[in-house]
Amino acid sequence: MKLKHLHSWDITPKDAVQLQHALRDQVIADRPLDLSKIRTVAGVDVSVKNNVSQAAVTVLTFPDFKPVETALAQRPTTFPYVPGLLSFREGEVLVDAFTKLKNVPDVFMFDGSGYLHPRRIGIASHIGLWLGVPTIANAKNRLCGAHDGVGPERGDWRPVTHKDEVIGAALRTKAGCKPVFVSAGHLSDLESAVSLVMSCLTKYRLPEPVRAAHKAAGVFG
Repeated sequence: MKLKHLHSWDITPKDAVQLQHALRDQVIADRPLDLSKIRTVAGVDVSVKNNVSQAAVTVLTFPDFKPVETALAQRPTTFPYVPGLLSFREGEVLVDAFTKLKNVPDVFMFDGSGYLHPRRIGIASHIGLWLGVPTIANAKNRLCGAHDGVGPERGDWRPVTHKDEVIGAALRTKAGCKPVFVSAGHLSDLESAVSLVMSCLTKYRLPEPVRAAHKAAGVFG
């Protein structure tokens, strides 16, 4: 898979924030996805062990989640952990993994934030600019914003707002479990993101593409 090259990954946290401000206007977070045309979904995740980052991109068929391929890559973890700057910690190793893909999925689902971000450019949005393919975000934790109480049943959700703007959704994906935080990445919108996450659920809190990527990323050779 070929990607755009937008910038160097050799960057300081201060400069990374400035780059986010520069790139955020390129993010398209209001484009609906036609789920009826989606045939493959890729999950994206990165694990860190002994200061080495391993990226995993797992491509599954949709809607039956049969494995198509998995691409892995490893790099030393050089960028510090800074909330809001995850894409600079994980981006370079993810690019390595993406370039190994033989199949270009219809949409990428990231374990992380997208438009639900203080500067509206979380990892799903930022890396989506490199990919040029629709991306959505499914984060286990809320990076910013606030929401009202989410109902107890699977599928219940409430909008997450920040500075008077709806930036994502707190979505109950499994009764009795904490909600996940869904948002558009790039070339998608919030409604599509919520619908796709719901369509990728089985019996677990996390959607199947993210679960598959999480498993793959956590197995170090």
